[in-house]
Amino acid sequence: MKTRLMLVLLFMVSMTIAVAVQAENKGAENISIFGGSRGDVPFPHHAHQNRLKDCNTCHAAFPQEADGIKKMKVAGKLKPKQVMNKQCVKCHKEQKKAGNPTGPTTCSKCHVQ
Repeated sequence: MKTRLMLVLLFMVSMTIAVAVQAENKGAENISIFGGSRGDVPFPHHAHQNRLKDCNTCHAAFPQEADGIKKMKVAGKLKPKQVMNKQCVKCHKEQKKAGNPTGPTTCSKCHVQ
């Protein structure tokens, strides 16, 4: 019985540590996203995390790794403008329509030449 209790406690402590470590690993505060010929897109990563709360809102479409979008485009797994038009701009327009603060909704406001 003591062994079983000890195992349960050890498991609970391990899970608590794992959740704490995961919560702390939020990636870079700001990221530069590959933007093709129009120029890269500065992306306030932590601001989006704080607002959206669910990483899968974006990362269901592309991996959580440096240059993940660029790698997927080069491999032909993402079409040009797929992320920006189907995720970023779509979300920004939905937020604007709902009367919430939002980011840019046009290409030239995001891409940096």
